[in-house]
Amino acid sequence: MPDISKRGRKMPSSPIRKLAPLADNAKSQGVKVYHLNIGQPDLPSPKKALDAVRSIKRTTLEYSPSEGYKSLRDALSRYYMRMGIYIPPEEIIVTTGGSEAILFSFLACLDPGDEIIMVEPCYANYISMAIAAGIKVRTVTSRIDHNFALPPAEEFENAITPETKGILICNPSNPAGTLYTVEELYRLKKIVKKHDLYLFADEVYREFVYNDDTFLSALSLGIEQNVVLIDSVSKRYSECGIRIGALISRNPQVRSAVMKFAQARLSPPLLGQIAAEASIDGTEAYSKECYQEYRARRDYFIDALNSIPGVFSPKPEGAFYTIASLPVADAEDFCRWCLTDFRDNMETIMMAPAAGFYGNRMLGRNQVRLAYVLKIEDLKRCIQILAKALEQYNSTK
Repeated sequence: MPDISKRGRKMPSSPIRKLAPLADNAKSQGVKVYHLNIGQPDLPSPKKALDAVRSIKRTTLEYSPSEGYKSLRDALSRYYMRMGIYIPPEEIIVTTGGSEAILFSFLACLDPGDEIIMVEPCYANYISMAIAAGIKVRTVTSRIDHNFALPPAEEFENAITPETKGILICNPSNPAGTLYTVEELYRLKKIVKKHDLYLFADEVYREFVYNDDTFLSALSLGIEQNVVLIDSVSKRYSECGIRIGALISRNPQVRSAVMKFAQARLSPPLLGQIAAEASIDGTEAYSKECYQEYRARRDYFIDALNSIPGVFSPKPEGAFYTIASLPVADAEDFCRWCLTDFRDNMETIMMAPAAGFYGNRMLGRNQVRLAYVLKIEDLKRCIQILAKALEQYNSTK
């Protein structure tokens, strides 16, 4: 039998989805599983988007242009303008979700064997995309006791080698919910400019910022030719399933290279583009309601987590995730046990072991990533379950 590729062997399982078979098995036994493991919002998608899909009058569901429909790119351009960022539609390439934008960024800007620096803990699929593109990942570590702030400049400098071609950040961050300050971003700008690196900036969660600090886009740092921006409608419009993202660059060479990969995959999803375009204009009230709901969830959930003995979570400044340390030696074992052995009135919780969000898998062993994408009533129940599970788990170890 032929062997699989080295790339296939090296590709990690998703820490977000790897325990899904255990959750499915629990559900088959009649257990209710509360999903804190995945950033799937439970809020409804905009009515405008649903109506746009329902009212499609096309008789043929055709290919779209490889860069996405002009009308969608025009709408995205207007959206960025409202965010204080001038991006003409010509600098926007519509992608199949933010994931494809990340992969296309790597494929267009980096060669196999090149290195990229990521801040760990980081969105686990960044590492998977790098492996798929043949890129080596180096990490600098942000720490839970420092609220996952951007590491000092010296740590970035120490990680840079002759093969380093880029730095990737997520702001506000998945998985920790950190918002990088203006000072931190300008410190990063100096490093990028000094070494002439790419700065890949995932800004999917820009609308979910919960303190008084100002969100600063990487495209506003004055190094536009070095920046590749990653975006998606998945989270801000609760439209994860339509798979519409965007890659933005002011660098014409980057856009030209990305377009070749976009043409090779033909086109982004037609129905997704229709829904996304309908979501962008005239939904300001919808967006405000979503923001207020997530902020309320954060305020309840983080305080409740920290009330459980031995649990610690910094207060996220953005997105809808947190990383919490638990009073256990092996969080992955605990997460598995919650799905296989623990029940509280035939209910349990599913969490994502945080070690999978670190390049160094020895880090985060006692941490979990939690997504507060459930209504507060359900989050209250999750806190009850987590407290009981920790007490019972530790009494058996």
